[in-house]
Amino acid sequence: MSNIFEKQADHSVEGVEEFDVVIVGAGISGIGGAYHLKSQCPSKSFVMLEAQENFGGTWHTHKYPGTRSDSDLYTFGYRFKPWVGPPIASAEEIRRYLGAVIEENGIDRHIRYNSRIVRCEWSSADKRWTVTTAGADGSPGRTYRCNFLWMCQGYYDHQKPFLPEWPGVEDFRGELIHAQKWRDDIDYAGKNVVVIGSGATAATVIPAMADKAAHVTMLQRSPTYFFCYPNRSDLADQLRLIGVDEDTIHRVVRLDYLHNLKTLDRRSREEPDVVVEELKALMKEYAGNDLEFAPHFTPAYRPWQQRLAFIPDGDLFVKLREGKVSVVTDKISRFVGDGIETEGGTKVDADVVVAATGFNLLVMGGIEFLVDGKAVDWSQTATYRGMMMTGVPNLVWVFGYFRAAWTLRVDLIGDFVCRLLQRMDETGSGQVDVVVPAGAEDEQLLPWIEDDNFNPTYLVRDLDKLPKRLGERPEWRHTQDYWREAEEIPAIDLDGAEFAYR
Repeated sequence: MSNIFEKQADHSVEGVEEFDVVIVGAGISGIGGAYHLKSQCPSKSFVMLEAQENFGGTWHTHKYPGTRSDSDLYTFGYRFKPWVGPPIASAEEIRRYLGAVIEENGIDRHIRYNSRIVRCEWSSADKRWTVTTAGADGSPGRTYRCNFLWMCQGYYDHQKPFLPEWPGVEDFRGELIHAQKWRDDIDYAGKNVVVIGSGATAATVIPAMADKAAHVTMLQRSPTYFFCYPNRSDLADQLRLIGVDEDTIHRVVRLDYLHNLKTLDRRSREEPDVVVEELKALMKEYAGNDLEFAPHFTPAYRPWQQRLAFIPDGDLFVKLREGKVSVVTDKISRFVGDGIETEGGTKVDADVVVAATGFNLLVMGGIEFLVDGKAVDWSQTATYRGMMMTGVPNLVWVFGYFRAAWTLRVDLIGDFVCRLLQRMDETGSGQVDVVVPAGAEDEQLLPWIEDDNFNPTYLVRDLDKLPKRLGERPEWRHTQDYWREAEEIPAIDLDGAEFAYR
């Protein structure tokens, strides 16, 4: 497997390479897309362009202590590749899983690393995309031409995380680093560590650092809901005990997790107060009955209005009970030489500060897009099911789920893209657009998602940059409803009025 991890692609700046499909990104979306393309459209030529020096996307760029999934791997893993480890997995375990998919399916020879896309230009006359790349050092890279673009690069900036401008940072004598920019040479042994944030990253970093640090303080502006549970699947363990094969185990346990997630999502809307009490009871199982919820664990929103942070084996709350971790809920007033002062007057000593403050949204990887010479403004496009956009031919974007595993949509969209490519071949078409249906032309373009549906800060901050939903039409938005889409996307009529073939 090590040769897969280290494999690099040779590059030449001369010439233009032609492919049927260009897949953008060698993360979990791109690797899944490549599998579906190879298995369902084996005659299609393709290349996968990856800006980083290795595969994995998030699981390659995130190196902070304890990096792990916040979705179970039975649903975060692909439907075609059984997961055999604990439900919540480390970044290294996930990369091994992805490496196995690459190796088993001959995907490695299609990947071009250190290939950052700077421009994509569509020509209606040629019915081709021209994709211009640059190397890791910014030098000109190869140029590619293709009929279809499969955008699998995610939706945030892997290079520039979100870091607020706090007063007094220049006075701080310790080390300040954003989790996304973690370095292996940071020494926090025996030191006071402050982790700023309360989401999944903070909940991951804190227990991973707690045993080695003198003390870790979670400094949060506002609380998050946590879902504590053992990092095992009793159903999977029982099925293995009685000799069921791994393919069947994966399929059955995946369905079990999906059923439980759907139930939790529904109950979070219908009986949020009951769900909150259940989440509190789970936290107490690990933190002890003396855990006080206010103000540190009483969010101002209902469960799943922001992403629910899963805590395997309740490790964050175990460290709280052991006294290795404490929580301060307040806004930051300023940094001082040896720590942070809050608006409420609390002084938090710190030798090392880890900012788990989220990321910056980056639509389509920040790539410049042009259609017939005109620049694309994604915020002025309407989105068909959160994957195709009006005015931009032959392009599909993989944008996963907030309340379910991202990869569930990778598989659904993989099937859809392959069906679409096959339909284009059947009709002899070189171009397909999504078009607003008759009677809907005057409907209002609305934000990608409603505030009362999902409203984390990172999304709200840059929501205006995303494509728009068209009125209240369910097919002209990303519904964020896997269970609905699992039925609707496979049933899409590719000869429907939304699709225009040329």
